Order: sequence, then structure tokens, then C-alpha cells
Amino acid sequence: MPRRGIPLVVSAPSGTGKTSVCHRLVSEDAGLELSVSHTTRSPRPGERDGVDYHFVSRQEFEHLVAAGAFLEHAEYRGNLYGTSRAAVEGPLAAGRDLLLEIEVQGARQLRTQLPEARRIFLLPPSRKELERRLRARGTESEEVIARRLELASQELPEVFRYDYAVLNDELEAAVGRVLEIVRGEREGRRAELALRFGPGLVLQS
Repeated sequence: MPRRGIPLVVSAPSGTGKTSVCHRLVSEDAGLELSVSHTTRSPRPGERDGVDYHFVSRQEFEHLVAAGAFLEHAEYRGNLYGTSRAAVEGPLAAGRDLLLEIEVQGARQLRTQLPEARRIFLLPPSRKELERRLRARGTESEEVIARRLELASQELPEVFRYDYAVLNDELEAAVGRVLEIVRGEREGRRAELALRFGPGLVLQS
């Protein structure tokens, strides 16, 4: 039987840097493929349709929901996000390991829809640093930043529902830690990984 790929879910509060981490992961590990989600939000500067996201209208998105096209979908800050079945099943069946960058809400649904997924939660160094990163974007109002910080406070306790936690204090170091998890999963070293990257252990360190 051909090897089935490993689905790896990466979640984090907005501003933690999960998109930067995920893009670096696929550039450094040829065996990783990044799943492209659908969203109704507008593209940010430099984002490309079909590469960063499939950018669709709310009407198109709702049609896909009705057709049962999504493994998970959720509304986040007024925009819809979803992971299509085709975007996941195709690569996994072909034996490719798949990185899924998914918001916390959507990741909850995947626990039943894709139970074999390994879940990684990226943690910001501190609330102060998270606020600094959100402001550094220069694209959001004070009101939006305040709402994102409040949502982050609600999402952070979800870390204990994940298999692994990684502190994104510095991009290179965080990418290196996630790569260790990916390689350990491929080699079947889950017990060892849990002792190094278990959520409770990471938060205590």
C-alpha cells in the first residue's frame, strides 16, 4: 500500500506569525505541501489568488458549503474561511504531507472530520509582543487591534487541545522547532515529541 501523507494543522491567534512560519516550512522541507484554503476576505498586499488563498465571494462560499465541499469552515472577524475536501484528500492520498494553516474555530471541526491530523499551536512570546506585531502590520485600526487581542485571550486556552505547542519568539527558531515535529512524526517518535513539545511543558518552560 502506498504511504498516506500526514496532515499537520497549524493554528495560532492572529498576529502570532503562523503564515510566515508555514511559508518557511514548505520552502525548507520539500516533503511538505501547503493546503490552500478558501476565504471571503480581501487579499492583503502581495497575496495571490490560488497561492495564498482561494479568494471567493460570500455567495460562492455559501454555495460550496451547501454542496458539502468543506471539511471545515468558520467565520472569523466577519470573513468566512474553509478547507475543501479536495485540497486535503488529493495530496494525502498521493503520499504528500500536508500543512493546514487553520483558525482555532475551524481546527475544532477537523478533530472529527480529520482525526488523524496532528495539531500544532503557535504561541506568541507575550501579549505585549502580540500587540506590537499587530500594530507593525499597519493595516488595521485601533478598534480592530483591540478586538484581535481580546479574541487572542479567548483562543490561547485552546492550546491544551493540541498535540504540540511551539513558541514563536523568533522566526528561524520557531520554524526549526516545527520542522523537528514534522520529522519526528514521519519517524513515529510521538512519545519523544510529546516530552519536548507538549503544551503543558512548553508553557512551563
